[in-house]
Order: sequence, then structure tokens, then C-alpha cells
Amino acid sequence: QASPVTDDVKSEGPKLVPFFKATCVYFVLWLPTSSPSWFSALIKCLPIFCLWVFLLAHGINFLVAHRSASRILAGLIFSAVGDAFLIWQEQGYFIHGLLMFAITHILYSSAFGMKPLDLKAGLLMGLVSSSCYAFLYSYLSGPFTYLVAVYIALIGFMGWRAVAGMQLCNDLWTWTKLSACIGAMLFMVSDLTIAVNKFCFPVPYSRVIIMATYYAAQMLIALSAVESREDEDFRKRN
Repeated sequence: QASPVTDDVKSEGPKLVPFFKATCVYFVLWLPTSSPSWFSALIKCLPIFCLWVFLLAHGINFLVAHRSASRILAGLIFSAVGDAFLIWQEQGYFIHGLLMFAITHILYSSAFGMKPLDLKAGLLMGLVSSSCYAFLYSYLSGPFTYLVAVYIALIGFMGWRAVAGMQLCNDLWTWTKLSACIGAMLFMVSDLTIAVNKFCFPVPYSRVIIMATYYAAQMLIALSAVESREDEDFRKRN
């Protein structure tokens, strides 16, 4: 007999088919970044649009009733705008994209919530974030010196809230919490690769690494917004 977790995952799978198809389109077309256009922006943003549809398919009542889901949808909207700005980053829109994703991380952090606090996870994420910034610092100049610091602090905070929700030690985790945690970690890998490739030195296969981890991260975070019956029981117990 299938478990509630397996049933929940299977029921969400078909709703993600458009996302997987749009992601395949992006990697198959592999439009050159040297010639930005509205078409390339559309192809890049299409998987994120599909994640909007994925959440909206659960109904407006669902989004109204679950503030965390509506905040994740808002985060996905800002992400798409950020993606569009980054298409034209060489034309001076990198900071605009950075700002959009900073707002995304604030929204995701708010969606994940502040309970349980888990200061040990916070300390660990603080050390990881500080180490990343220390590595990047000597390569940064001008406004990026503090803009990157703020951005790393925000994504590190988001990662802390996602990890804190897991409660692996107490065996209180749910599949949506696990999804949020893995998604947050992949988002950090994607953004760190962007930073190293842009400010430090060329990273081999950087675009593949950045986009594969980014799309996977966004899918998992969107999936974490879906409440299962098991998650409802978990919330009631806590």
C-alpha cells in the first residue's frame, strides 16, 4: 500500500510536466547569451512561468489560505523579473537582477517561517555564508563589495530557515520540508557559481551548472508550498 507521502508526490508530478518540458526547451535551444533578446528572455523564464501555473492550479483559495504558498508564488514572480534583467546583465542590468532575487529570498524566508529557530543551523549557515563572502571579497570592487555581502546574507538567511524546518534530529520532517531544504541548498550553489564566474574566474560549464541547479531549486521550493495531509497533521501537533 502506498504511503501518504508517495501519494502526495505522485499527485503533484503530472502538474509539473509543463515545467519539465519548458526546461528541456531551454536546454535544447541553448540560445547564445551574447545576443540577448525578448525571445531568449521568454525561453529562460518559461520554466518559472510554469511553476506559477503549478501553484495557481491548486486554486486561489489554496493560496489565500496558505500564506507560505502565496509568498513562494510572489518569490517566483520576482525571480522571473530577475531572470529577464540578467539576460541583459552585460548592458548594465545585473544589479537590477540582483535586487529582484534579493526580494525573492526575503519572500522565501518569510514563507519558511521562524519556527523552529534552530540556532545551530543558523550558526552553520552563517559560517558557510561568511566563508563564501571571504573568498569573493578580494575580487569585488565598488558597490559590489557591499551589495554582494547583503545578498549573501539574505540567501544565507533563507537557507537557514529552510534547513531549520527539517528537524531531522527530532524525526519531525515532512517531504515538503525536505523539498524546501534541498531547493535552498541548490539555489545557493547556483548563485555561488554565478558569483565566482562573474567576479573571480571562468567556471567550466558554468551556464549548465547555474541553470540546472537554479531550475531544480525553484521546482523544489515551489513543490514545498504544497500542503499534504501529513504536513497539516505536523503543523497541528506543533
